[in-house]
Amino acid sequence: MKFEGVKYVLTDIEGTTTSVKFVYDQLFPYFRSHIGDLKSMIQQPDVQEAFRLTVKLSLDLEGRKLNSVDEIINTLNRWSEEDRKITPLKSVQGILWEDGYKKGELKGHVYADVLPALEHWKSLGIQMGVFSSGSIAAQKLIFGYSELGDLTPFFSHYFDTTTGGKKEAETYPKIADAIGLQPSEIIFLSDITGELVAADAAGFQTVQLVRPGTEASWKYTVKDFSEIELA
Repeated sequence: MKFEGVKYVLTDIEGTTTSVKFVYDQLFPYFRSHIGDLKSMIQQPDVQEAFRLTVKLSLDLEGRKLNSVDEIINTLNRWSEEDRKITPLKSVQGILWEDGYKKGELKGHVYADVLPALEHWKSLGIQMGVFSSGSIAAQKLIFGYSELGDLTPFFSHYFDTTTGGKKEAETYPKIADAIGLQPSEIIFLSDITGELVAADAAGFQTVQLVRPGTEASWKYTVKDFSEIELA
């Protein structure tokens, strides 16, 4: 499928560059089995900030007051089981996953068709970035410690929920401004219809990746990156 006028490729991760099974069968279980390790990391500023936000959001969103580290950790674990897209959860997931990647206990899954496409688009002078609900730290870990090697040099920008919701149209002009291009010059790749609707409403070009387990539900669909032709 051919798309014209594209100067920048913005890609989702889960279900797009990376198997959903990797996230649910490896990353999430790894986090839950190591979540207790956060107790020994309590002096780290990023852990302290995540805990502070967890206490605030628990009260704001659920009316629950958290009074101890154990209650904070239990809440984060529950949010993980519920697959909540909450910033402090994504932060602590990234912290623990980093430890797993560095120890060699985790390797980021990336579909085989992704790397050739990244190399081709780079040769055309097209820039690339990432927009995922996972934290920026977690995004860099998946690509930095991928089965295909370190893919981070391909990406100039990373965006997560701190920029805005992926299903909120007002998020995408912020991304375009950060990149320094018009929305129409950016193509967003995702497997989720709601995200594509939001990006489309903001003027982005869009295409749905229909990976195994995904149903085609958008006006433009491809099965993998090799079917995306940019001009």
